Amino acid sequence: MGDVVLALMRTMGSLRSGRIWVYVAAPAVVSLVLWIFLALRGLGVMVEWLLGHQPMTLLIGWGIAWLATLLAYMGAWMAIFACAYLTASLLAAIVIMPLLLKHLAETDYRDVAPMGKDSFVAAAVNSVVASILFVIGWLLTLPLWIIPGLSLVLPLLLMAWYNRRTFAYDALSLHATADEWEQLRPQTRGPMFMLGLTMALLAHVPLIGLLVPALAALSFIHYGLEALRRSRGGAVVSIEGERI
Repeated sequence: MGDVVLALMRTMGSLRSGRIWVYVAAPAVVSLVLWIFLALRGLGVMVEWLLGHQPMTLLIGWGIAWLATLLAYMGAWMAIFACAYLTASLLAAIVIMPLLLKHLAETDYRDVAPMGKDSFVAAAVNSVVASILFVIGWLLTLPLWIIPGLSLVLPLLLMAWYNRRTFAYDALSLHATADEWEQLRPQTRGPMFMLGLTMALLAHVPLIGLLVPALAALSFIHYGLEALRRSRGGAVVSIEGERI
């Protein structure tokens, strides 16, 4: 957990830079504008579709249509939020991640030599595949959301997995060789999932949620490059104003 906390501390420290704030805010603004427009046009359609399928039809048949309607609206808004988060994540992974990586590599991690492959196509494919799997997982688990408690737990676990699956590879692909990546993957899988879970929790905080994809990208870069630095025998380098 110490490495996860260190990555989060460095993420907060990076926010002192105005340039970093531009990178963090851009995906959120674009995604927010897009999905507010789509929600105004499509929320009613989505609610009607949910009410026409199980388990909502079962609840209506039991005479508790009010609960079915409430759950349908909750499900529709959760779907819109998930799509907005997904859009912001794709923008963060494909567009913002390389900019953040370049900035941090030139400032905080100058001693970590880039020895991997800079492949925009590979990074984009990784992000798109992760998004498709996230949507499939979301749809498959949707019927379970009516079980008390699971509507809170399942989205967090799905987002935690999605954050790790999307940003872990992109954070290290430019700097780590194939052998280094294979060596680091089993060592960092658990901590990176915890990092992804932390970001998933932040994603549910009002007004902050859509900033989380870019913040997740930033935190995974800090975690990944520090892990790579250590694996190469480098010491932990303190950033100005940071306590370790």
